Amino acid sequence: MPKNTIIEEIMVRDVACASLPGSRDEVLKILKDKRISGVPVLKDNNVVGIVTRTNLLKKPEEEQLALLMTRDPVTIAPDSDITVAARLLLDHRIRRLPVMDEGYLVGLVTVADIVGAIADLDINEPIEQYLNNGVGPVWYETPLPVIARNMELSNSKAVPVLDSELELVGIISDRDIINASIIEDTVEMSNMSSGTDDDAWTWESMRDTLNIYHSVSRIKVPNIRAKDVMIKDLITATYISGVSDCARRMKRARIDQMPVVNANQKLLGLLRDRDLLKALI
Repeated sequence: MPKNTIIEEIMVRDVACASLPGSRDEVLKILKDKRISGVPVLKDNNVVGIVTRTNLLKKPEEEQLALLMTRDPVTIAPDSDITVAARLLLDHRIRRLPVMDEGYLVGLVTVADIVGAIADLDINEPIEQYLNNGVGPVWYETPLPVIARNMELSNSKAVPVLDSELELVGIISDRDIINASIIEDTVEMSNMSSGTDDDAWTWESMRDTLNIYHSVSRIKVPNIRAKDVMIKDLITATYISGVSDCARRMKRARIDQMPVVNANQKLLGLLRDRDLLKALI
């Protein structure tokens, strides 16, 4: 594949979308069924936002799509070069670009699509210079809600999992957390009274009357352990692995990251698919 590949040649044309007004539950079903991490949001056939797994996990109690989505998404034209897309994805720290032609959504290009193109470019540079070593592994007995919170705070999409001997035994991504999550409905009480027990002029019956009960629906990450959710069949790389070789393996396995290990299979870091985009620019 030539290096001047344009977006129209690699973009996804049949784009899964959500529409306003819409709900969190509808989006969650799309993400699970399609095994994707985010979708454009349409209003009157115009792209007005993007909603991702990260949006859902950051606001577990929010149900309205308009309040969950990221507004005014970065877009790209179908005749743009993939290097332009790579730079936009890296500069804005995003994973997908709606492809717009004369105001209409005609496709979607993702980090995975660019990685698929890199797989055919025969870039033999070692991945070492593109590797992010700042990844924090988790213990395989760590509760999943703790891992989800850790990933949110560190803005990471995946974490390696180690056992008590510091051996690499698995990996957990935000996809695994979403797939394990459930919708929990509860009834909660809000006290709308302005009176207190110290207020002699407030009737007890008034305080009781102003207790408002309301239903709350939230995404709940179950309290299970890392080893119950993690992916165990790992595809790994080494410092000297080539860029296009790693891209090909990611494309074939449909994965977003690869643990990087030494000759003794000890964890050195995590190669994310977006790290490979740096080889283009």
